[in-house]
Amino acid sequence: MDQNGAPNVFLSGGSRFAIPDEERLRYIADLSVGKVKVLNGNRYEHFEASSETALVDDRELRVYVWTQCTYVAE
Repeated sequence: MDQNGAPNVFLSGGSRFAIPDEERLRYIADLSVGKVKVLNGNRYEHFEASSETALVDDRELRVYVWTQCTYVAE
């Protein structure tokens, strides 16, 4: 685990309009978490952990793949 909060996961898939490229690198404190959701306006973008890794800026990042979006209830 990277104690300084540097990105350790890459969010893959979904619409580029939903999650811009610069926001796809994230830090997740507990990499054993199988699913994450990211609030994006009025919806959540859902991602699931994969067995893949991606090399970004000489760092090996775990890949989470987009599965769906759900809307925030009012």
